[in-house]
This record gives sequence, structure tokens and C-alpha cells, in this order.
Amino acid sequence: MTTFKDDNPQSNLSVRLLMDETTERPTVSFSYSNWISNIKKSTREAYEAKPFSHWILLFFSGAAMLIAFPASSLLSRLYFSNGGKSKWIISWVAVAGWPITCLILLPTYIFQKIKPTPLNTKLVLSYVVLGFLSAADNLMYAYAYAYLPASTSSLLASSSLAFSALFGYLIVKNPLNASVINSIVVITGAMAIIALDSSSDRYSYISNSQYFAGFFWDIMGSALHGLIFALSELLFVKLLGRRSFHVALEQQVMVSLTAFAFTTIGMVVSNDFQGMSHEAKSFKGGESLYTQVLVWSAVTFQLGVLGATAVLFLASTVMAGVLNAVRVPITSVAAVILMHDPMSGFKILSLVLTFWGFSSYIYGSSSSNSSTQASSSSS
Repeated sequence: MTTFKDDNPQSNLSVRLLMDETTERPTVSFSYSNWISNIKKSTREAYEAKPFSHWILLFFSGAAMLIAFPASSLLSRLYFSNGGKSKWIISWVAVAGWPITCLILLPTYIFQKIKPTPLNTKLVLSYVVLGFLSAADNLMYAYAYAYLPASTSSLLASSSLAFSALFGYLIVKNPLNASVINSIVVITGAMAIIALDSSSDRYSYISNSQYFAGFFWDIMGSALHGLIFALSELLFVKLLGRRSFHVALEQQVMVSLTAFAFTTIGMVVSNDFQGMSHEAKSFKGGESLYTQVLVWSAVTFQLGVLGATAVLFLASTVMAGVLNAVRVPITSVAAVILMHDPMSGFKILSLVLTFWGFSSYIYGSSSSNSSTQASSSSS
């Protein structure tokens, strides 16, 4: 029997490739149950990696962000809607609650026997600069609360995330991938939609010039807030150089204290301390309500900052971004229900785009963190 042998190497290679494709091609399928089980497994592993007290503290810290920040925004708007006039008073109240952080910081020195971080010239100068910028930032936001609905000012303030990403890239050299750039573009578009809808969003007693002044100062305050966030991260990494919760609290106390000092000087120069008694008498709801609004504004704002600081330390920047994204619709919906803010279709569209921008930022940050951890583990 005669057999024929094909000596053509190209033909033999084609036959082998065809056999490999037909016999060794893996089947690619997606199992929803496997996906759910993987999520459950990773969640259980993350839960078991930390003590129960860690999750309790993280829960209360997140709740402080989601409750205190919206409450502070609504109280600031309530101050102006009930007859308050001074922007300096609202900016002063925002940092007047700095002793609350001291009450939390002092027990760490006493019970854990930790010494305060020693001060030097660079550290003091950093605290002074950040305190001055924080005072200016609070004053800009006060103008926004004076002329804009609380829901609108909250949506505009969410642009601080885009500025944080931009300044973080320029100053701290944080990664800036396509998803983060997409979030910046989307949030910018959401702000433009609000500007186009000024006719249905403006209070009847607010002029066009006042509305756009509030719009401008809200965006400027958000930009400055992003710069402060990047500079604070640079301070914590370069000068303080250690990841410790009491160091983060020290930074917050010192920055709030210097901001309080600068704002107090502004209050004295503008004679607003003397005008508080007259303003309280003419306040809609009386002097008692006036005092409660200012006191609770100070408490809620400081608790919100404390919660954000704790979330950043206990979890990550991404988790803080998630909670920051959630509090925007909470503030907007609460303002519509409690303060009867106008809610047009354009504002709803802007809210959706803002949430989309936050989601894109969170995804981009998660991808950057995952790639960084993978490269460090491989090396």
C-alpha cells in the first residue's frame, strides 16, 4: 500500500493550527452565580480583615458625611432665606466648630500616650496658607448660598471633584486616566446646563446679576476647594509623612483654627459681631431660631468634615468619593422637599450627569489603584 506524505511545511502548519482551533479553543461564558459568589467572597474577606470596631466607626463616619453636610448646606440657605445678610457670619460659623475636633483629638494623646506632632517653620507656614485659603473658600460658598437655591449650589459645588482631580494631577502627580477625564467633561457639562436654566431656577427676589454672582463664586469656591484638597494631600504626604488618624485630626484642627482666626478678623473689620444682635431681632422666626441656625451650622459642618477625614483614613479616597456623590442628590431632594426649591427638567438632567461624572471618577480611581497595586506586587 502506497502512502503519500505531504512535505510542504506550510500545509502542515495550517493543518496543525486548524486542529488546535477545533480541539483546544476555550469556551468563554459568563456565570451570574459565579459573579455573585465572587463578590460575596471578596466582601467577606474584606470584612474579616478588619475588626468589627473598624466597620462600626466607618459606618458612623459615612453617616456623618451623608447627614451633616446636607444639613449644613440647608441651614446656610435657611439663614439667608429668613433674613440673614452677612456672608462673613456664615463663613465664620463654618470654622467656629473647630473645638469639636479638639475634643476628639485630646483623648488620643491621653489614653494612647501619643505626643503631638512637633511644629516647624514649613509646617506652620503650610497651616497658615491652608487656613487662609479655607477662609476664602468658605466666604465664596457663602455668596453662593446667599443667591442660589440650596439644590443648585450643591450641584455646582460637586464640580470640586473635577478640580480635585485636575489639581491632584498637577500638584501631587496623581494619575489622570480616560475615566477621570470623562468625569471632568461630564460634570462641566452639567454645570453648563444649570447656567442655561437660570430663568426657572432663580428666586423672584434675586436679580440676574446676583444669581450669576452666586454661580460664579460657587464655581470659584469649588476650584479653590479642589486646590485645598490637593495641597492638603501634599502636606500629609511630604511634610507629615505618615498615615495616622491623629495626624489627620491635627491637620484639621490647625487649618480650621487658622481659618477661624482669618474669618474673625473679617468679622471685626466688617463690624458683623456688632450687627449680629440687630440681625437676630429681625430674623424670621425670632432670636431663638437665629441662634439655633448658627450653632447647628457650626456643629454640622464640623461633623461632616470629621466624617470625611475618618472615611479617608479608614477606607480610601474612592469611598469618600462615593459618599460625596450620594450626598449631592440627598441635598438636592431635601432642599426641594423642605425648602421648596425649584426642580426643573434641566436640573434633573444636571443631577443625572453629575452622578454619572462621579461614577466615572470612582471607576477611574479604582482602576488606577488596582493597576498600581498590581505593579507593586509584581515587582
